[in-house]
Amino acid sequence: MEIFFDDATIEKLFGNEAADYENIDRLKEYYFKGKVYSRVTADLPLRIIVGHKGVGKSALIRYAMYEDYANGVLPILIKPDDVVGIARANVDFLQRIKDWKTGLTEVIGRKALEDLGIGDNAALQLFTQPGGKLLNLLHDSISGFLAKAGVDINPAKTSVAKKFLEKKKIRIYIDDLDRGWAAKKDEINRISALLSAILDLCTEYSGLQFRVALRTDVYFLYRTSDESTDKTEGSVVWFSWTNHEILALLAKRVDTYLGNYPPDNLETLSQGELAKFLSPIMEDRFHGGGKWENAPIHRILMTLIRRRPRDLVKLCSLAARHAHERGKSKIYTEDFESIFEEYSQGRSQDTFNEYKSELPLVQRLVEGMRPTIKEVRDGEGWIYSTDSLNKKISNICQQGVFNFSSGKKATPKELAQFLYKINFLVARKDHGKDGMIERKFFEENRYISSEFRDFGYDWEIHPAFRKHLQPETIFSLSKSIALSED
Repeated sequence: MEIFFDDATIEKLFGNEAADYENIDRLKEYYFKGKVYSRVTADLPLRIIVGHKGVGKSALIRYAMYEDYANGVLPILIKPDDVVGIARANVDFLQRIKDWKTGLTEVIGRKALEDLGIGDNAALQLFTQPGGKLLNLLHDSISGFLAKAGVDINPAKTSVAKKFLEKKKIRIYIDDLDRGWAAKKDEINRISALLSAILDLCTEYSGLQFRVALRTDVYFLYRTSDESTDKTEGSVVWFSWTNHEILALLAKRVDTYLGNYPPDNLETLSQGELAKFLSPIMEDRFHGGGKWENAPIHRILMTLIRRRPRDLVKLCSLAARHAHERGKSKIYTEDFESIFEEYSQGRSQDTFNEYKSELPLVQRLVEGMRPTIKEVRDGEGWIYSTDSLNKKISNICQQGVFNFSSGKKATPKELAQFLYKINFLVARKDHGKDGMIERKFFEENRYISSEFRDFGYDWEIHPAFRKHLQPETIFSLSKSIALSED
């Protein structure tokens, strides 16, 4: 099958970069659950999904809501616009919790009825009354509506409504709370009050289940905000991927686009077997020089992404567009090599946008990590011991101090921890003669960087950022970067 890599085809093939805008039918075809999905959808009151931008939190929520509907569970999606006016006043913390509980009860009741097509004013007004029992009010409103003669309601929604009357269970998904996040003390306090209110609501109404998606940096600022945050720690699900899972994810997207039905156990296949699914759209091996010479293409892709599906979508989409410009129906080594710099610049800009709310001068810090002329001459500048990393960052600090948004001055060690947390730095261990490199991301081991003591790992600037830091043609990714382990 010859593929014409126009923009519409590229999006259908690799998926939309933002799951919110993905065609739901296409999402259902290619969605790959991974190991986290069952933990998020477990029959528990609260799950807090923590992960970086681009790991797939919104995609997981959309697919989970689709399955909820299919299983007769009533799902409610709450976005920032739905709660924009709730608990805004910076008042006493207990009052803020109360405001959240009142506001959420009203939003949940209104959206539940509207989603079922039962949005009559009389029913909606009930949820604005103080002290109302949410699930009982919903039960009475829905059962009364279904009992009316001549009511015309969507059959699928009727099924969900009837299931709710049996189980009295609602699953509420709260997504995108970090939109416009500024990492200020008041915003952290508001998030903390929200999660405390959710815990109270889960206790008061046993049929309520909440799924809250938070960006990694937002969660950490919340987690360190006060002593009460330990109550939610057991509900946290860290959303991360292995290279193997991401390769299986890509294989499923390609194979379903081609009209095939890949096996349900894709993740049990070897990487070599998974790579065969990619053969119709890209060549199998890298035909450039250096450390990547003749390496399987899938290992190049896994080395360059930060274990985020969105990175893979960006990388493959850019290469496919370049192939299209050359009139090719397959992606070749030349196409990947031609877009490495653009890909790297994009990942750097994403990082600046994502984390400037916590460290306003994040761009100066990241770009200060560019290798010096001496480091380039000595073949250094990308990999550091703990001591040399602290020295490098100390030198950057001499050009001007760094302050977190809280106003606290950042020490070199804290800046090193920050760079690890945002995936700019990766913990690295060289396993010797076989040339295999073990790389540990923050989500896999959050304690390696504890006070930045020496745990036997070096620190490597992630390959995704290197072409931005050193775009000169003399610098080649394929000649300077060892491949990740399979």
